[in-house]
Amino acid sequence: MEPGLWDKPTFAERLREVGARSYHHKHPFHVLMNEGKLEPDAIRTWVANRFYYQQNIPLKDAAILSNCPAREVRRGWLHRIIDHDGAREGEGGIEAWLKLAGACGIARSELLEERHLLPGVRFAVDAYVNFARTKPWPVAVASSLTELFAPDLMAQRLAAFEKHYTWIDASGLDYFRRRLTQARVDSEEGLQLTLSHCNTRSLQDEAVRALSFKCDVLWVMLDSIQAACDNPGRPGAA
Repeated sequence: MEPGLWDKPTFAERLREVGARSYHHKHPFHVLMNEGKLEPDAIRTWVANRFYYQQNIPLKDAAILSNCPAREVRRGWLHRIIDHDGAREGEGGIEAWLKLAGACGIARSELLEERHLLPGVRFAVDAYVNFARTKPWPVAVASSLTELFAPDLMAQRLAAFEKHYTWIDASGLDYFRRRLTQARVDSEEGLQLTLSHCNTRSLQDEAVRALSFKCDVLWVMLDSIQAACDNPGRPGAA
């Protein structure tokens, strides 16, 4: 073993420590959301801006594929693009998010035209896609490991929406229900690839930094959304 190389259990623990410390479940906006304390316009602003992130997930995954020379890895990763884009019209996670927006009272065209997109959210998401395009593919995979922590947050979010935000049509919450299962599958897949292919201490360190960067992306998105909600006249507030 290379001197200083973490064994897989230690490496996995280092990655999980990043999430425990920096994942956006601790952001004040999410805390308020889960406590049922957000006004409808705040929920709409979050839904409208989070859509830009949802739209770009397949671009991020395609960037990882474009840098990966291993056919078996590409074959396994491909389902993520289909999960979000759908195999045909009317399917996939992006479509499910558009239905969530409709259930919140936001017209489909408003999201597709980026009418409510905040500059900070755009910059953060674009930085994430660019990261995936320019980093070694195992490091870019590691940045996706916020999925390790997503199912618990998704379960809390679903329960909060069903309890506190009953003005939202329940059929619009299908995206959250799907991701409860998908995120567990995706995170285990991503973790195993990271543990296997980040096989030098340098790559391990990069992987930990990549996951920390992704946590920062999600946190900055919420910073921008919360600032818009605190200043309703700011462009982008729904």
